[in-house]
Amino acid sequence: MFLQNAVRLSLLTVVVAGVSCAPRQSAVTSPPPAATASGAVSLAGSNWRLVEFRSSDDAIGVIRPDDPAKYTMSLASDGRVSMRLDCNRANGPWSSKASSQDSGSFTFGNLATTRALCPPPSLDQQIARDAGNVRSYLLRGGNLYLNLMADGGTYVWAPDPGTAK
Repeated sequence: MFLQNAVRLSLLTVVVAGVSCAPRQSAVTSPPPAATASGAVSLAGSNWRLVEFRSSDDAIGVIRPDDPAKYTMSLASDGRVSMRLDCNRANGPWSSKASSQDSGSFTFGNLATTRALCPPPSLDQQIARDAGNVRSYLLRGGNLYLNLMADGGTYVWAPDPGTAK
């Protein structure tokens, strides 16, 4: 019994010492999008969390999700997007073409979405509906701004800290 407890204590000491000696990260954040050879930023391989929707209609204004972790977007390097939209999921193709170092065109293809009825307030149906109207992007202050056509509004996404490597 004494020997078993001594072994457990030794293992626990090794584990604690290993954790305390491990390098610490200052913050858990998703890596920023990488620059391409031309200096433009590539969105491929980036992960995002919804911050807000900014409507160009003053009657709507700014809408913020009740929990940003319910709205995530992963832009895979193979041109596929995976989204969590509250209690639903969406996936399909995406593409972008840089016109400057921090902006360019952006489109989603037809997204396959689940259609569960999420409890209010939910932005799942709005985002799924608006995805086909996204036409451009802007990277500013670490955030990704996806702009809808015809001044329809802007979705603001921040790097997703839940996907740090």
